[in-house]
Amino acid sequence: MNVNVPPGSISNSPQPTEWPEGTLTRVPFWIYHSPDIYALEQQRVYEGPVWNFLCLEAEVSKPGDYRTTFLGSMPVVVARDSDDEIYAFENRCAHRGALIVLDGGGHARDFTCVYHAWNYDLKGNLKAVAFEDGVNGKGGMPKTFCRSDHGPRKLRIALFAGLVFGSLSEDVPPIEEYLGEEVATRIKRVLHKPAVVTGRFTQMLPNNWKLYYENVKDTYHASLLHTFFTTFGINRLSQKGGMVVSPSGGNHASFSFVDKSTQGNDYAAMGLRSENEDFKLKDPTLLDNADEFNDGCHMQILTVFPNFVLQQIQNSLAVRQVLPKGLGETALNWTTFGFADDTPEMKTRRLRQNNLAGPAGYVSMEDGAVGGFVQRGVAAADGERAVLEMGGSGTTNEGTRATEAAVRGFWKCYRAHMGV
Repeated sequence: MNVNVPPGSISNSPQPTEWPEGTLTRVPFWIYHSPDIYALEQQRVYEGPVWNFLCLEAEVSKPGDYRTTFLGSMPVVVARDSDDEIYAFENRCAHRGALIVLDGGGHARDFTCVYHAWNYDLKGNLKAVAFEDGVNGKGGMPKTFCRSDHGPRKLRIALFAGLVFGSLSEDVPPIEEYLGEEVATRIKRVLHKPAVVTGRFTQMLPNNWKLYYENVKDTYHASLLHTFFTTFGINRLSQKGGMVVSPSGGNHASFSFVDKSTQGNDYAAMGLRSENEDFKLKDPTLLDNADEFNDGCHMQILTVFPNFVLQQIQNSLAVRQVLPKGLGETALNWTTFGFADDTPEMKTRRLRQNNLAGPAGYVSMEDGAVGGFVQRGVAAADGERAVLEMGGSGTTNEGTRATEAAVRGFWKCYRAHMGV
């Protein structure tokens, strides 16, 4: 795919449902609310040659542990069997299609569908059918019925640095190749030892999933939208930092370093709303950051196409799972974590800084709101296009965060999978 489109060379004129090949600096707005596109995404993205994030290994740490999740719209069970291996399968009974597992997770020896009591092992194999031989010689399943011929679809599993990924495709590359070397290194930087889950919550977003995924890759917006970040010096474009983008374009990591020498008045000089000297913290310990990775990097946001986000905002650590719930609705599942050897002081610091994130947080509630603003703003703009020329037209690594290279990388990867 040609991505070397000179900035400004493509007109912004209306061309409904068209998207010229190679154009990554113009994104048509119909892509966010087309029912045909949404249906196609389930096949070509989520069920296609991608690795979908399912859960943390720490959430299924012992044989018998299980979690329920989704691969796009497909419900999925993830379980650790007695052989200590992790398995995943569609959460759908082979009989009538009911959910096999109804809760979010727990510990079990096997699973039984509540509808007609068909029973499955932790690998997703059908093990028993109630009254398979009938009653008193009558009824029951045909003699030709073979349980091994029936069962939910099973996923391939890949484990990486304590993350569990799943795929329905036989064509997806090995996980290390899929991530790209630089993104893989950035994952291992944070997940360098076993994680301990500290909490979970779901934030419902009033917008198409792609708008959130663009947002989390959009380093340009963070210090302009989020007053808290800018005012208290957590994230400013003038700080040292940059980003890496995988060769596919679908995965990225952005990072920044606190540099008090760059805390000038650049934002105030431009009259930007996001810096407000009237705002003060009653409890400044919220900003008490410990350099736990010994590299001075206080913030890193990382994505893996199509549904994974790894967050380090100071000492607040979390994974986020992005799940489409309709054309204009997205579930953002957060799992916060720390490490087994965290000191009491670090546990308190992480818990306090988790107030930055989530639907009631100081930062990410704004991301939830602004996605809805875009979804509503483009409702009648099928013939118009977004402009993505910040930092040029490329999709490669940048030594600055004043760029939309990772957003263009997302569209490069998305278009390759979708064929649009």
